[in-house]
Amino acid sequence: MSLRFTPYFTSLLFLVGCFWLLPVYGAPVTLPVQQVAPGVYMHQGAHLDLDEGYQGDISNIGFIVGKMGVAVIDTGGSKQVGEALLASIRRVTNLPILYVINTHIHPDHIFGNAAFTSEHPVFIGHAKLANAMALRHDAYLRQGQHLLGEQFSGSDVIPPSKLVDTQLELDLGSRKLLLTAYPNAHTNTDLTVLDENTQTLWTGDLLFIERTPSLDGDIKGWLSAIEQLKQLQGIQHVIPGHGPATDNFAIALDKQALYLNLLLHDVRDAIKKGKSMEETMDTAAHAEEGHWQLFNTINRRNINLLFPVLEWE
Repeated sequence: MSLRFTPYFTSLLFLVGCFWLLPVYGAPVTLPVQQVAPGVYMHQGAHLDLDEGYQGDISNIGFIVGKMGVAVIDTGGSKQVGEALLASIRRVTNLPILYVINTHIHPDHIFGNAAFTSEHPVFIGHAKLANAMALRHDAYLRQGQHLLGEQFSGSDVIPPSKLVDTQLELDLGSRKLLLTAYPNAHTNTDLTVLDENTQTLWTGDLLFIERTPSLDGDIKGWLSAIEQLKQLQGIQHVIPGHGPATDNFAIALDKQALYLNLLLHDVRDAIKKGKSMEETMDTAAHAEEGHWQLFNTINRRNINLLFPVLEWE
C-alpha cells in the first residue's frame, strides 16, 4: 500500500533557508519548513541512524501559529537544531513562543529545548516525562556529546513545567490545541497534539512512516495506542514522528501495525521453538524488510529489547 500525500505537501511547500547541516560563521542557519496546513509548519528530519551520520536532525519538529503566539512541537537533537528551528519560526512570525511541547522522552526530540529558554515559554510534556528526563539525564548528555561533539555545545535536558495526565487544551488565539497523553506504548511518555482548526494531528513517535518503528516501551501497549488512534474522527493531516506528513492516516497506522504484530508473533514463535535471541534477530519480522528504511539496524534493536520481555510472558 502506498501513502497519498495531501496537496499542501507540494503546493504549499515553504522552504526557509537552506538545509541545516552546520552553523555558518557561528550563526544558526534556518531549517527547511513545510506548511502542512494553514499555520502549521513541519521540518522533516533525515533518515539517519545514531551510529551512521547522526547530526541531531532526524526527527520531525515544527510549530503552529495562532493569533496570540506560537506552540513548538519537538525541538530536535541539539541546541543548534533548536536554534535553527527558532530562526525558521522568526522568518514566519514575531509572535511570542507560548509553549514548547515534547511528544516523548527521546533525545532527538528534546535537546533543542535549550534554544527556547530565553523565549520563556511553558514547557509541556506527558505526566511521566519529567521523571523520565531525570532518570536519563546523565546518559543522554554523555551520548549527545559522544555523537555530536562541538555541535552538542549548550544542549541540555529542559524538563516540562506543565504535565499532561490525560488531556490538556491550549489556546494560541483563535486556535485550540488538544494534547492527549497515552499509556506505555512507543515509550511511557507519549503525547499527541491535535490542531483543531485544521484537524492536523502530530503523533510523535506513536507513528513512523518510511523509517522502521523503534521500540522503547511496550509493544502491546503500542498496538493498543494504534487502535485508539484509529478511533479519531475527522483527521485531515498527520505529522508522524519520523517520515513525511500524510493525509492517509488509516493506511499509515495499518502499515505500522502490520510490522509490530509480525514482530510480536515472530519473536514469540522463536521463543516457543527454543531459538536463541541471536537466531531470532536473523529471522523475526524479516518479511517486512523491504518496506522500511534502516530495517536491519532498528529491527535487531527491537528484538534485543523484546525477546527478554516475552521470555517471561
